[in-house]
Amino acid sequence: MTKIVGIGGSLRTASYSMMALELAAERVQALGADIQILDLRTMTLPFCDGGKDYSEFPDVHVLQEVVTAADGLILATPEYHGSVSGVIKNALDLMGFTELGGKVTGLISVLGGQPNSNALNEMRLIMRWVHAWVIPEQIAIGQAWRAFDEDGKLMDDKLAERLDSFAQSLVTNTQKLSQK
Repeated sequence: MTKIVGIGGSLRTASYSMMALELAAERVQALGADIQILDLRTMTLPFCDGGKDYSEFPDVHVLQEVVTAADGLILATPEYHGSVSGVIKNALDLMGFTELGGKVTGLISVLGGQPNSNALNEMRLIMRWVHAWVIPEQIAIGQAWRAFDEDGKLMDDKLAERLDSFAQSLVTNTQKLSQK
């Protein structure tokens, strides 16, 4: 079975990034993939110092092990000041080629303003640098404060359809590239 890991790069309690990640996870699971979400709000991760010894922080080992075992990834981040959140960047910095190389990756960004691709482009660059494979479909959810209903569902039908296509592409390409 195809294993996908979603990583939410927000520390906000009522995180729109996590809402979007959970919706993507539902779609991926409906396509027959196994999905696990790593919620960085619940993990104790240090700031990456470029070293290798994080033995005082067992969650670093958990992060690395879970991602290593995955076939594919979904990365979801809020866009802060035109870029990725420091939280998602730090989590990615705590990993390297061993964990991230060869992973098929789907990208989601959530913004308070108009949708754009700044954070998506930053994540695409980071993932290319560690030899991951980023799918062409990507999701930018602008004006997040009005994009979701009370149940956490997307209110824009076209955006929901794009999320379906995103999930299909992620699962299909992960299966192709991992030869499952």
